[in-house]
Amino acid sequence: MEGLGRSLIIIGAILILIGVIFSLSSKIPFIGRLPGDIFIKRENFTFYFPLATSIIISIIISLILYIFRR
Repeated sequence: MEGLGRSLIIIGAILILIGVIFSLSSKIPFIGRLPGDIFIKRENFTFYFPLATSIIISIIISLILYIFRR
């Protein structure tokens, strides 16, 4: 049962961290405006895909999970 409790605490901490990042994302100037993010705006159509931002967030989350697994 200790392993399950520890896992739940870690998952909860990660969810809290993700919530804080989302709530503060408007104050971080480079999130969503990196070179490599795709933004197409036409008359009646807007398409936005944060490709570079998604890759960087994925790398950061992978590093955090790698550190917790050790």
